[in-house]
Amino acid sequence: MIHSKKAVIVSAPSGSGKTTLANYLLKKISGLEFSVSATSRDPRNKEINRKDYYFLSKSDFLKKIENKEFVEWEEVYKGIYYGTLKSEVERIWKEGKNVLFDVDVKGGINLKNYFGKAGLSIFIEIKNREVLENRLRNRQTESEESLQLRLAKAESEMQFKQEFDRIVINDDLQNASRNIYEIVNDFLKS
Repeated sequence: MIHSKKAVIVSAPSGSGKTTLANYLLKKISGLEFSVSATSRDPRNKEINRKDYYFLSKSDFLKKIENKEFVEWEEVYKGIYYGTLKSEVERIWKEGKNVLFDVDVKGGINLKNYFGKAGLSIFIEIKNREVLENRLRNRQTESEESLQLRLAKAESEMQFKQEFDRIVINDDLQNASRNIYEIVNDFLKS
C-alpha cells in the first residue's frame, strides 16, 4: 500500500461498536495504525496508558490545549476531556502509515474538518436504542447515572450522522465489518 498521509475516522455514539470495527480494520488492513487519544478521565478496568489512551490529569490536558498541542479536543462530559495529539498523528505518518481514529461524534466531525479530503469519516449507526442500552449495560463500566447520560448523548449524536462521508449500520457485526473494510480499502487505494 502506498502511504499518502491519509486519515480514517470512525465515530459513533458510545456502545455502537466503533472500537470493535476499528480493531477489525487494524487486523485486516496493513499500513493502518491506531491513533491513541488523550483523555483526562481515569482508566477503566484493564486500560493501559499510551496503549488505550494517554491518560492525563485535567491540568496537564488544559496545558496542552493552551499550547495548541491537539489536532482536536472536546469536553465530552463535564470536566472530562478527550483529544487527538498532533504528536501522535506525526509519529504514525513518520512511520509511513495511515492514521485510524476511533473517536466520539464531535471529535469525528472536527477531524474530518481538519484533514479535509485526506480524511474519510465513517459514522457507525445502531438503529435500535435497546441494543445500544444493552451493550452499555453489559460493559458493566458505568453507574446508572453515567449510563443515562451516555444514552441521552447518543440520541443527540445521531443527529450528526449526515455530516460524515459514509454511514455503516452495525446491526449485524459480520455485515458491518465487511462494509467498513470495503469502504476503507477503496479510500486508501484511491
